[in-house]
Amino acid sequence: MTVSQNEILDVVIVGGGLVGGLTALLLAQGGVQVTVLDAAPILDAEKTLNAANPRVLALSQATIHLLKTVGVWDKLARQQPYTGMQVWNKNGYGEINFGESTEKTPNVDQALGSMVEPSILNLAIQQKMLEQLSDYRTEVRVSRIERGVGVWMVHLADGSQLHTKLIIGADGANSFVREQAFIDIDILDYKQAGISCAIQTAQPNLHVARQIFLETGPLAFLPMASLKAEEAGYWQSIVWTLPDDYADEYAALSDADFIQLLTRESHHMLGEVLAASPRAKFPLKARAAQQYVQEGLALIGDAAHVIHPLAGQGVNIGCLDAAVLCDALLHDKDRGVWAHAQTLKRYEHCRKGQNDAMMHSMSAIGWLETTGLFPVVWARNFALNLVENQRLLKDAFMAQANGLSQLKHTRYATL
Repeated sequence: MTVSQNEILDVVIVGGGLVGGLTALLLAQGGVQVTVLDAAPILDAEKTLNAANPRVLALSQATIHLLKTVGVWDKLARQQPYTGMQVWNKNGYGEINFGESTEKTPNVDQALGSMVEPSILNLAIQQKMLEQLSDYRTEVRVSRIERGVGVWMVHLADGSQLHTKLIIGADGANSFVREQAFIDIDILDYKQAGISCAIQTAQPNLHVARQIFLETGPLAFLPMASLKAEEAGYWQSIVWTLPDDYADEYAALSDADFIQLLTRESHHMLGEVLAASPRAKFPLKARAAQQYVQEGLALIGDAAHVIHPLAGQGVNIGCLDAAVLCDALLHDKDRGVWAHAQTLKRYEHCRKGQNDAMMHSMSAIGWLETTGLFPVVWARNFALNLVENQRLLKDAFMAQANGLSQLKHTRYATL
């Protein structure tokens, strides 16, 4: 079948979540006609806003800046800035503190970052795409993707076909785009699972994210926005990383037993745990696509990489993927070409090395913090105290965490 040039789309993005939606909005802002294929339905705003999500995403300043750039940030119904981070080991004397605690709700621009429920973020992104994009399709299932002559052919479950010069896979860890492109992935199974839920504590969080390393793995208390004003500051989202057998056991506990266990294992970091929402359990596996690009195809976000949730950076490095890729593509557009092979390779070169390094460093830190070998414990505690007492080292860690330096060579750089 012959396809006219007028029927060939510039770009099709498969996946309309945070990273796919951000990519679409950045490209549309640059004058590109974007088609987004989203498997999810249109969200019910009232239902979404009235339900507290047990998980939060720790958004870096770079991610917040990008969301502001496309007008999504102002659409967020609620978010919780945090001004401090505290990290320590249960069986050591080492501790690191970043920022400071505060009773007053901080301005996000002065915060280290912000905690946002995924459902609230997805609602804001979806609302913005409905406003800005002329071809945003929901509840769409892609049945097959194949390479043609100079185009990709996207077959939909309803029998229709799309032809595009560029396809972007933003469809998550089990990416169908990646599978259809026959791109292999490397998988590191940690033999661990994460337990997540929302909890109410007796003491306020004071806008500080806390993480204690236990013998079984890290336990994080992350400040989250409360549905009720009188409970502001007393709700946290937890992420508890555990070996698979412990995770199975803890997930099966009664609410009362789990609350009691959590209070004890957290060393009463915020007093008694008073209440907990239903728990969710998810396996922990690192994934790294062996390549991010092919001719006319690019992978971004979890479709390209999944890292350990230890530092909460997975979502942020996905947003950096979006920024770097969009900057490169818009540079192409400015010079009269589109999705040139060298452009896509440049994106891969820029992002893959950094993402792989992040994945391996998180794996190494996870092992260092849970091992009981005395020389490692001594070195770990020494290193924590060294960083705590060296302002330059702490500043370097924070600069890496906020992600802004990775935008400095793009059109999205902050002044």
